[in-house]
Amino acid sequence: MTLEHEPVRSSMLPYGQQSIDEEDIQAVVEVLRGDFITQGPSIAKFEQQIANRTGASYAVAFTNGTAALHGACYAAEIGPGDEVITSPITFLASANCVRYQGGIPVFADIDEATYNINPDKIKEKISPKTKAIIPVDFSGQPVEIEKIMKIAAQHGLVVIEDAAHSLGASYKGKPIGSWADMTMFSFHPVKHITTGEGGIIVTNNEIYYKRLLLFRNHGMTKDPEDLMYNEGPWYYEMHDLGYNYRMTDMQAALGSSQLHKLDSFVEARRKIACIYNEAFAEIEGLVIPYQADDSASSWHLYVIQWKPEYFTVDRKVLFEAMRDEGIGVHVHYIPVYKQPYYQSLGYDMDKCPVAERYYATAMTLPLYPKMTDQDVYDVISAVKKVVLKYRKS
Repeated sequence: MTLEHEPVRSSMLPYGQQSIDEEDIQAVVEVLRGDFITQGPSIAKFEQQIANRTGASYAVAFTNGTAALHGACYAAEIGPGDEVITSPITFLASANCVRYQGGIPVFADIDEATYNINPDKIKEKISPKTKAIIPVDFSGQPVEIEKIMKIAAQHGLVVIEDAAHSLGASYKGKPIGSWADMTMFSFHPVKHITTGEGGIIVTNNEIYYKRLLLFRNHGMTKDPEDLMYNEGPWYYEMHDLGYNYRMTDMQAALGSSQLHKLDSFVEARRKIACIYNEAFAEIEGLVIPYQADDSASSWHLYVIQWKPEYFTVDRKVLFEAMRDEGIGVHVHYIPVYKQPYYQSLGYDMDKCPVAERYYATAMTLPLYPKMTDQDVYDVISAVKKVVLKYRKS
């Protein structure tokens, strides 16, 4: 039994980690032994699998999720001066992709219960310069995408759903990826499946599809239907300034292998989240994640809030106390507009009060399929230990 003065764990438990098995390794090895390690058939295969899984007509793979978002902004023809509404509680890429195109991110406040962008706040931010909305499925819980699509339709806006956290999730019974004009999924190692680094855009729009293909490959095409001239089988044309954002066949092969296990990965995450919910539900001072009835989260993150009025110390001390117990807690995220870069652009610090309150109290607990029963028990034990130590009597 762990003594009170000893940490719960002797080594740090990370908040997230990939699950790689021998099948995954062999899939990559087969590519390495084959003819193509990049620009080969594994990429198209993986793209089709993702499109099928998400109910989309097309999928275009990229080197990472940020590159994929950049491609989506290009496909949506976001340019200098165009405004794009997004959430402040997200990773930097959700806003940076707009800046890459010369656009202006506009931050709409979040919903107090779900931590997702609030559709009513989106309405308040729409201006004549607004070109698109980038809602973020924070923690794996889908945004109110049907409502957001209706708002976008009323104002002629493009919706790029940042679903980096929500592969395997659904909204009103339909998979995420089948709702928005374009949807991005990330395959970073802490996500539901991994390709090492990697990302993808799915869409039902053929025009966006063709622009995405062009953008990720130097703005270059060899498609005979798109060529202005054709001098022979070797001929290619650069039609716009694109990037080299291509995924490799090694990444795609790993992704295909991982995708077979997506359901089991999501099931494992949901099981752990359920155990956490039961363990923390009756603890005064803690707020467990709210889940909307019309969506099924894929639980990328499990975020609790520590109510400051119940504790003798602030979140920083609580965070450090959890780390001292060997639990690799994290904070997702610092509101994007607080970053020095965005401050240098003149962003106001007090425009999103709900996001500010959330940020001051939020803490992410470890959650990933490889966690053992003992790992889960250790997290629960550490939380209870820190609560007892610092909660007001």
